[in-house]
Amino acid sequence: MLETAVNWLSYAFIGAGSIFTVIGAVGMLRMPDVYTRMHAASVIDTLGAGLLLIGLMMQAGLGLVTIKLVFILALLFFIGPVATHAVARAAIDAGIAPRLDQDRRGRKLAAPAAGAGPDGVKG
Repeated sequence: MLETAVNWLSYAFIGAGSIFTVIGAVGMLRMPDVYTRMHAASVIDTLGAGLLLIGLMMQAGLGLVTIKLVFILALLFFIGPVATHAVARAAIDAGIAPRLDQDRRGRKLAAPAAGAGPDGVKG
């Protein structure tokens, strides 16, 4: 009885992780600029991979495989935000402006420079 419950729960985690991964992948394709695409990538990184790994840990049971999966999960949770921050800083340093109509305070932003591409970079 308990083994069946663990199986169903692990399948639910694996299914939810798969759904979040697909949603994040669609977001990566549909989002307009690098900053919103990074948000979609973080959905894949944290929710998708996290839930998948939790489901795999439940399937593996207690043992060496579970310990390895815990280390992988910890690495994902620590390295993911750092990598996202590095990509965002590189985009800012490259002069890529976010596609916004107004800032958080409701002020209108200046129009992109003439000849700028979809990411706001002139080139």
